[in-house]
Amino acid sequence: MMMIQVLWFGCFLTCVSAEGIVDVVLSCSLVEEGVGLGGMGGGAPFTRTPATLALRDVALTSEESLETLTPFVPPSTPDPDLILFEAKVSSPAIPSADVLLHADCNEQEVMCEISRYSPRGSQESSDPAYFMVSLSVEEVEFSTVLILQTTMVERDQSTLIQNKLSLPLSQSGTLLTEVIFLVFSHIKSVSAPLRGDVLLNCGFKQQETSLSQEVGIEWRLQHRGKGRKVFEMKTRLDEAEGNTVVHEERRGSSMDPAQVLAEGNISLTLNNLKVIDEGTYICTVSLGPFHAQQVIQLHIVQSPHVSLSEEKLVLKSAQTLTCHCSKYYPLDAQVEWLYLSPADTEPTVFPNQGSLSSHRQHGDGTYSQSSHLTVAPTVSPGTKITCRVSHIALDTPFSVSVMVESPEPDSYWWVLGFLVITVLFFYQVMR
Repeated sequence: MMMIQVLWFGCFLTCVSAEGIVDVVLSCSLVEEGVGLGGMGGGAPFTRTPATLALRDVALTSEESLETLTPFVPPSTPDPDLILFEAKVSSPAIPSADVLLHADCNEQEVMCEISRYSPRGSQESSDPAYFMVSLSVEEVEFSTVLILQTTMVERDQSTLIQNKLSLPLSQSGTLLTEVIFLVFSHIKSVSAPLRGDVLLNCGFKQQETSLSQEVGIEWRLQHRGKGRKVFEMKTRLDEAEGNTVVHEERRGSSMDPAQVLAEGNISLTLNNLKVIDEGTYICTVSLGPFHAQQVIQLHIVQSPHVSLSEEKLVLKSAQTLTCHCSKYYPLDAQVEWLYLSPADTEPTVFPNQGSLSSHRQHGDGTYSQSSHLTVAPTVSPGTKITCRVSHIALDTPFSVSVMVESPEPDSYWWVLGFLVITVLFFYQVMR
């Protein structure tokens, strides 16, 4: 497999017309599987060759001054050693493609990977040739996989052949291609609460001349080395009745067949989430001999319930105060003890943070843990003791507190005092 990785970033845009149509030019590196000495795989796993990808006729949706865009100009002298892909993307259009326009200027990293692609049933040396391009921008949750098909170039004795790919070049020295099929997602990672619902976004588009009327959609879950099918649908895009077959492998998973037909929207809804639903979801679309996929990470979160063992604290001797953190997910929760004396304005961290119990896992996959703090009797009354808990499911740490109160006088002295007063009273009466 050959892959592409971005080596250079820039404000890579070219103006093509005054109607909001532009070109996006990405400088990349073609990465091919390497071969070791003697063909035994002992060398580098990949070899890298500089390459360029020019996406032509990208629709500009944002309000952008076309005067600020510089035109893309192919090399004045075609060079068969250069790898320059020229891909027409007007139909199907790449959703949210304008985020590529100023990615570098906005300090956003664009990742681009390219590999040769072989549709099912085709020969590797067949004409036309196909390539798979993966584009993503982490900061804006942009991810698209394109299937490119080379377009016909009339060959004659003057036609240049690209040396590495053995494909004919256009007169301007580019590899002419067009986007025929794409699969995209607007999210790469999403967090959802335990027992809640989530929508995993995924969609596809194809060129106006339909590649196939039959479409297969599969969602799979991979987690900790294990995989299972979650949902599968097979349907036809010509809206023929009775041709949609659905297999709901995970109870509470669903997809809207009407949106699949109308918009290519194959987003998956999962209801009543459990811990076992966490993992990597792979959305795969098969359209005739072509297929492409998107990968989405689903994280299950549940905030801890935090409580103290005492509602008030009266210190006659050293006493243990316990902070209970229960039913949270994932595992990591941090507990911190602080105190605020009457004379202070800001809380102070206890130098001794006490001891932690072992984690307890419940049947629903959530965890509980307790922290035990020994409070010395020298702590002044009026001091506020706080247990502060941090967890990924909490936007800010959660705190619970208890006040140290003055001890009440011992009842023995109350009784003794009462008896003394009573005796003195009767003594005065009897005189």
